[in-house]
Amino acid sequence: MDNLAQYQKFEHPDITAKGETRALVGLTHLHTVWFNTGSLCNITCKGCYMDSSPQNDALAYISAQEVATYLDEMRDHQMDVREIGFTGGEPFMNPEIIDIITDCLERDFRVLVLTNAMKPLHHKKEALLSLKETYGGQLSMRVSVDHYRQGEHEALRGEGSWTPMIEGLSWLAQHGFNLAVAGRTIWPESEERERQGYGEMFAKEGIAINPFDPVELVLFPEMDEKADVPEITTACWDIVGVQPEAMMCASSRMIIKRKGAAHPVVVPCTLLPYDEKFEMGRKLSQADKDVKLNHPHCAKFCVLGGGACSKT
Repeated sequence: MDNLAQYQKFEHPDITAKGETRALVGLTHLHTVWFNTGSLCNITCKGCYMDSSPQNDALAYISAQEVATYLDEMRDHQMDVREIGFTGGEPFMNPEIIDIITDCLERDFRVLVLTNAMKPLHHKKEALLSLKETYGGQLSMRVSVDHYRQGEHEALRGEGSWTPMIEGLSWLAQHGFNLAVAGRTIWPESEERERQGYGEMFAKEGIAINPFDPVELVLFPEMDEKADVPEITTACWDIVGVQPEAMMCASSRMIIKRKGAAHPVVVPCTLLPYDEKFEMGRKLSQADKDVKLNHPHCAKFCVLGGGACSKT
């Protein structure tokens, strides 16, 4: 047997630093497939788990043809995928994003785009209106609003980031897009007070979002890889009162393309785009392997924080 004393937390794939059996999650149903559109973003935010910025191109822009290859695979293997999600970076910086979204909508998928609703989105307004007219609520947007007050939002997203975000969010609301907001729980206030604050902001800006609906306003737990979080063992499911099939990686996969790579690869979820030990190969149809919860994000975000990225 391995010498357990030599391992640090989140090091051994099968056992924890205490020598207990590490929890894993099986793929029960693949309902959501994410595409990372590229790690470049128009802004740099404090606490971004992706480290997205105008300089970070570690993940390349995925192309419309590469996305189409996976959509074809879903069709050919008769996968029960219901939702296609796009994250980044900022998805609207990808030069082929409208073609990519259009292809997904034409194939009758629901589409969810995570965006900061700033200038990259503003440049796509005409195209987005055309998609909205054709596909209606089949296309959803989730806008990142880190706090309901400008000062706190800009403390994380940078000076001058509030006004273009509000403009984009309001534009989406005014034109009837299927809309949600994602906030953060970093602030020293209760969830109830935070939701009340967002509700006041939504009312002021004329945005028809119910702040007490956990789908319309998603409040994400913080993710810090350096934070001391517990490892998840097989005994934890009963202790914390959650089940493996409720985890994001039980029903989703994400496609990424590393800078300089010849082709994209599959990873378990949106939270683990950089750690190569989580790569599951090139084929979505072969990415049904169990996911070992061997990363702090697995514990902090999914198991203990109750976070999830998809709408399904």
